[in-house]
Amino acid sequence: MIRKIALSAALAVVATSGAALAAGGGHREITDVAFAHEGPFGKFDQFQLQRGLQVYTEVCSACHGLKYVPIRTLADEGGPQLPEDQVRAYAEQFTVTDAETGEDRAGLPTDHFPASAMEGAPDLSLMTKARAGFSGPYGTGMSQLFNGMGGAEYMYSLLTHYEENPECAPDGIDGFYYNTSFDKGAIPETCKDEHGVSTIPGSWIAMPEPLADDLVTYADGTPATKSQMAEDVSSFLMWAAEPKLMDRREAGFKAVIFLTILASLLYLTNKRIWAGVKGKKA
Repeated sequence: MIRKIALSAALAVVATSGAALAAGGGHREITDVAFAHEGPFGKFDQFQLQRGLQVYTEVCSACHGLKYVPIRTLADEGGPQLPEDQVRAYAEQFTVTDAETGEDRAGLPTDHFPASAMEGAPDLSLMTKARAGFSGPYGTGMSQLFNGMGGAEYMYSLLTHYEENPECAPDGIDGFYYNTSFDKGAIPETCKDEHGVSTIPGSWIAMPEPLADDLVTYADGTPATKSQMAEDVSSFLMWAAEPKLMDRREAGFKAVIFLTILASLLYLTNKRIWAGVKGKKA
């Protein structure tokens, strides 16, 4: 029975992979980044989250929203940890339609971040979490588990892997931009083999390259290189998608310790109870 289940699972994975190839999707180029929140004892870097919030506010929020994230969480421990007065001031920059009166008012910390302002622009609240298993069987997160690479690496790579059009399509696609980390977009027929499978990494994306050196000015003096901004905003988006990541990790660690102690006690108790029956081994 177990062999049949394992075989069925393997066939399902192969079928899924085959369907993706048949659709013409190419492989992705993903850069591994040593984020502070990775690893069993990792935690979010407060100052990196604050810089990431700045990049999101000054660059990303023009098109993308964070509608599932309450503004008040910016003051939470383990997050950006902004002082409450700064959280209130940040909320006031948004105009919100009051659900009770129907009138516009300044935002409050209890409100959520606005939704995406541009039609078709995905909301970023859950995107980083959704990409956690990008390099393994869909939804399993195998790459994050074994390689230490998850959704944050995907977002970082997406922001930094814009390239010139490849030789197979020197003119590219009008209105789209070549990105070696994005494999869900259009691919010209000239960049596919006889089976319709892409011969290049990535594909074309509608979003133009959003970052450039010195696009923002960090208050802490950190050089605002494209790579640094991409890393900061990717970490912030990971926190936005998983604000309780550290709490769950701590709870899991305590559970493992508890179960280890319990298993040891059960083993010793079992050995003591059956000692008179089994006798001592020579």
